[in-house]
Amino acid sequence: MPDSLVPKTVSILAEGYGAARLKADAFAGLTVAIVALPLSMAIAIASGVTPDRGLYTAIVGGFLVSLLGGSRVQIGGPAGAFIVLVAATVARHGVDGLLLATLMSGFMLIAAGYLRLGRYIKFIPYPVTVGFTAGIAVIIFASQLRDLFGLTLAGAEPGPIVDKVAALAQAAGTVSWAAVLTAALTVGIILALRRVRPHWPGMLIAVAAASTFVALLQLPTETIGSRFGGIPRGLPLPALPPLSLEKAAAVFPDALSFALLGAIESLLSAVVADGMTGRRHRSSVELVAQGAANICSALFGGICVTGTIARTATNVRAGATSPVSGILHSAFLLLFMLLAAPLASYIPLASLAGVLAIVAWNMIEKPAFMALLRSSYGDAVVLLATFLIVVFRELTEGIVVGFALGAVLFIDRMARSISVQEARPLSAQRQENGDERPVIADDPDTVIYRLSGIFFFGSAATVGTVLDRIADQRRNFILDCSDVPFMDSTAANVIEGTLRKAERTGVRFIITGARSQVRRALYQHHVRPPRVMMRASVAAALDTIRTERVP
Repeated sequence: MPDSLVPKTVSILAEGYGAARLKADAFAGLTVAIVALPLSMAIAIASGVTPDRGLYTAIVGGFLVSLLGGSRVQIGGPAGAFIVLVAATVARHGVDGLLLATLMSGFMLIAAGYLRLGRYIKFIPYPVTVGFTAGIAVIIFASQLRDLFGLTLAGAEPGPIVDKVAALAQAAGTVSWAAVLTAALTVGIILALRRVRPHWPGMLIAVAAASTFVALLQLPTETIGSRFGGIPRGLPLPALPPLSLEKAAAVFPDALSFALLGAIESLLSAVVADGMTGRRHRSSVELVAQGAANICSALFGGICVTGTIARTATNVRAGATSPVSGILHSAFLLLFMLLAAPLASYIPLASLAGVLAIVAWNMIEKPAFMALLRSSYGDAVVLLATFLIVVFRELTEGIVVGFALGAVLFIDRMARSISVQEARPLSAQRQENGDERPVIADDPDTVIYRLSGIFFFGSAATVGTVLDRIADQRRNFILDCSDVPFMDSTAANVIEGTLRKAERTGVRFIITGARSQVRRALYQHHVRPPRVMMRASVAAALDTIRTERVP
């Protein structure tokens, strides 16, 4: 059954929604909003835009992801995974280019949803997802080194990580110990609260404490106010970014990257939520919602929206029962923005950098990374190739190369799984009651080979070599395909070549146990009666041979 395109919100309301569920969702929404407030601003700053754009994204995008999405508990907003792509897009095309790319990616995601492409995201190999997540985490951490240490660079901060680290190393003499102390205080509070009060909003408490600390001691460190002039009290009016064919063509690769990563990240987050709740999300409608959220985020000046694993998990742990929690999370964020915008000016950038340092560390799936390195040579190669290309080259390229390597690894493993074994010939023996049963017997005129496994282009050459050697050895050649669940056109063509050789040498070719899919593939390549006999089993084929020998 294809995924329904009905949002989960509609399904929830149809079930019946009462005051008890509203109370639980309101508490969960408030909890997530408290977590999302500092995180949204930190991600926006790390992405090369102003902090208010992160809040616009969480408010507008998060609202639509929950309202229109295919998951009961998914929380949408700006994500750390996009920092690298967004920062690179801003550097190449400016903020207007970023908004246009985000808008275009939204339409791509809607198209992917209606084409029901969400189901194919599950084919991305696990080593690829672990590798690109770890690579993103490394880049995020490297992007925060400047603010963590309060460094002053001679020029703009380079984008490539090698150049970035080299430039930061040259500026080591400009370390601000006020920034280091502020960042250390933030990280220390987050880690301490995680240990002693894990249910408290550690990030918000840490940022508030660090801001108070800096303000009271008047430490010389950069704040949101000193760098950006604060944040506005409310949402801007929606507006289209500047449009032109030239600009659209220029940002198209970035839009495609946004759509690809957005689909992967949001559906992975939905899968995590399914595992925590025991529910099942609708992948196609989730992509449609992500598309609508990105379009509207761009119209309000926000950046890329996706499902966020950490905030979604927080939502579940806080007791969310429906998408209403995500809708209320956006409403609470808007309320915070309206009431507390002036206070944001006092937030130290070093404190937000500390928050993102924790986020980057948490993004790396350390046990999974080490397990994949030890599991097999092939998985380790896919993992490291994805990780290194993401870190030193480009995110989309890392995903594509990792997926390609994973596909080659899968083909190789499947090709090795097929076997071609000779079976001892059988004959039919009549019992006293008149029934017949197959028994083991020697028949010098008959040879039987049994195929086991998926027979496709990856294994065609190996199987073809074996079949060619034995196709003309006996008078009767039986090929048992009862253990072949699938056969592609390349494999069917190999069988046809073996049949031609058997015809030239006068060997009778009998195929047994072929399933309907296998039979269709063979028929399409002219492997059909009268050229070849088709029998239900080896015993039936031997019975045919025995009957013809009886005078």
